[in-house]
Amino acid sequence: MLYDNAQLARVYLHAYQVTGNEFCKRVTTEILDYVVREMTDPNGGFYSSQDADSEGHEGKFFVWTPEEIRSALGGSASGLLIVSKSKQDVSDAALFMDAYGVTERGNFEGKNILHRTRDTDVLAEMHRLSVNEVERTLDAARRKLFAARERRVKPARDEKILTGWNGLMLAAFAEAARVLKREDYRKVAIRNADFMLTHLTKDERRKTNKEPLADVRPSSSVLRLRRSYKDGQARLNGYLEDYANLAEGLLALYETTFEEKYWVAARDLADQILEHFGDPRGGFFDTSDDHEELVVRPKDVQDNATPSGSAMATNVLFKLAAYTGDARYVEAAEKAVAPLQPALAQAPTGFAWWLCGLEFELAPPKEVAIVGGEISAMITSHSARNDIAELLNVVFGEYRPNQVVACKSEGAESVIPLLEGREARAGKATAYVCERFACQMPVTEGEELAAQLMD
Repeated sequence: MLYDNAQLARVYLHAYQVTGNEFCKRVTTEILDYVVREMTDPNGGFYSSQDADSEGHEGKFFVWTPEEIRSALGGSASGLLIVSKSKQDVSDAALFMDAYGVTERGNFEGKNILHRTRDTDVLAEMHRLSVNEVERTLDAARRKLFAARERRVKPARDEKILTGWNGLMLAAFAEAARVLKREDYRKVAIRNADFMLTHLTKDERRKTNKEPLADVRPSSSVLRLRRSYKDGQARLNGYLEDYANLAEGLLALYETTFEEKYWVAARDLADQILEHFGDPRGGFFDTSDDHEELVVRPKDVQDNATPSGSAMATNVLFKLAAYTGDARYVEAAEKAVAPLQPALAQAPTGFAWWLCGLEFELAPPKEVAIVGGEISAMITSHSARNDIAELLNVVFGEYRPNQVVACKSEGAESVIPLLEGREARAGKATAYVCERFACQMPVTEGEELAAQLMD
């Protein structure tokens, strides 16, 4: 499922930021590379799912027998592990099967779902190889097995493009592009956002639905979403999770590109949430006030396989409040979370995104405004050779969930209140670290900025 991959990629990315563990980084990139390869529409949208079944059997495309691995990699017919004194005495197949726990009995209906069962250093000692030799061998083996698997009959895909699920994956690609300095991921995220804002919206600011959104926000928000897209047609009214998840993804993309049209679109979506989904008693309905009439208007607040629309909306509103100082966002978010606090304490795993939003607000969040030289060239090159890049590397160099970041070139106009009145000092890129729009002294050096972010 697209939403599984989106959330797992983001969790492993955060784990990598916290621990520096290269395994977490590899899992993140392999998930996202899979999505690019198998689940991305040529126009930039992300497909909903890939089947588990192929040729009438569950998992047939993905599972392996020892004989299939030996055939692809080479190895003795017995497949028995032989601890050897030289690299030449160890078959690639034996090493791979030992690394991935492959047995004749299998772990799924007589075949093997590949998963690492031994760490590299353990394998190196068992096979009397160096760690580098083990890694090189396993990497080459994975490439060979992938090539062999590509010759199999692939599972079918559900090629619907769902707005809410795309929003989750957009956030994963945007954040991974920023943290891992992957220009290819940045391009994937931009293409997805532009596709969604062009084909999954109905906006009175455009004469046709194929024209891109204007970069400047009008006096009133009129951006409305569609739920689903397939075969060139957008259908169904957007639900709360569609608005909230896409807004979350757009905010993540803004912090990766600093293109304000994405921030503007996110605020437009948040304004639509307040106008069309708000419950006067507090919180949000899952359907808009102009949705088809239902017997009961749903209001699901518990996280399940995906975050609840209400929880994600609350997170988005708290973030926008940090960017704007707009009391409307804070009041709506606090009114939504207040009655749920007993449930958060009693069943925290069912309300994880609510807890994230509550922590963000209570932290309180750091509001970081950076003003400096030309941003666009620095973002695309990920160069750390200029002063604005140095400051951004400090801001994004660690896992800091409770912050928002805005950035502009010196002398550029901005619609983001956090950037209002900010200027570079002494001809150098300058950072302003604020809480509730009360700011510390502006700084121009990375070490000074790091110290302020730690306060």
